[in-house]
Amino acid sequence: MSRHNKSKRRARSKATAPQVPPRPPRRVDERPDRVNAPWHPFPLVEISVLIGIVCIVLGLFRTDETGGRVLLALGVALGALGGLDTSLREHFAGYRSHALVLAAFPAVATAAIIGLAHAPLYVIVPVMLGVFLVAFVALRRVWEHKQRVPA
Repeated sequence: MSRHNKSKRRARSKATAPQVPPRPPRRVDERPDRVNAPWHPFPLVEISVLIGIVCIVLGLFRTDETGGRVLLALGVALGALGGLDTSLREHFAGYRSHALVLAAFPAVATAAIIGLAHAPLYVIVPVMLGVFLVAFVALRRVWEHKQRVPA
């Protein structure tokens, strides 16, 4: 006898309900309602990023001059401000934790200020890491608090 004998098929159950209970739907993170910035109708962040991109491109063409390096630094700073704005809004709304990104900002700023004061590297690195750690812990606690408290 063949194993594919059609007369030996198993009878299907007549019930239309599934045999296994359905899984609960997966939780989909929805973005929180946008909290309007004080400059709301004006696209300040988008213009900042656009000017940053233009400064980076111009700075790349003027590589031999001091002005080119200044334009590069200005472009990177303006572009970073656009990302920082989005990260801050999402983090403090409880949507996503951006604690690592946000903690890097004061750490790098502290390292730059100490570096401009001509401090040795063995002082800069531990101070920068300490500022990063304190900022990370504080930002993570804020985000966890926002997760517990419904908006």
